[in-house]
Amino acid sequence: MTARLPVTRALTALVEQITGRPCGVGELPRVQGKSGWEPATVPYTVLDSLPAEFTGPPLWDWHADAAWSYQVTSVGERADQVEWLADRVRAGLVGRDDNGWAYDLRIPQLRVIDRELTYDAGGEPSVSAAGAIVSYVQRVTITVTPA
Repeated sequence: MTARLPVTRALTALVEQITGRPCGVGELPRVQGKSGWEPATVPYTVLDSLPAEFTGPPLWDWHADAAWSYQVTSVGERADQVEWLADRVRAGLVGRDDNGWAYDLRIPQLRVIDRELTYDAGGEPSVSAAGAIVSYVQRVTITVTPA
């Protein structure tokens, strides 16, 4: 069966590359500071795993395709910050140019056969009760097959 961890690691690295900001996996990202690992300052993204879908041969067959779904939450202090970050995420994950995908998503021993943006907050960021944190949610599905 296709392993999820290499996809998660590659997707995290790509989000960090395209945004230039830290990306945490399931939690607030941490960055190396003067006194060790410290919480990242805003803006940043958080990548969460969502339920997956499988097609092809039975799951015990390593040739089975897998569609791994993720949620990318852009977090900032202002709506314009998170919309800017979400624009970068969208363009980097599903953006295309004349040669195909705008950014390569390289995963060891796997071939990415599809990328799909399945949900986008559509310019309606969520503001916390205190008004200090704004977030913007996007969901993407990455379909892979063994290389």
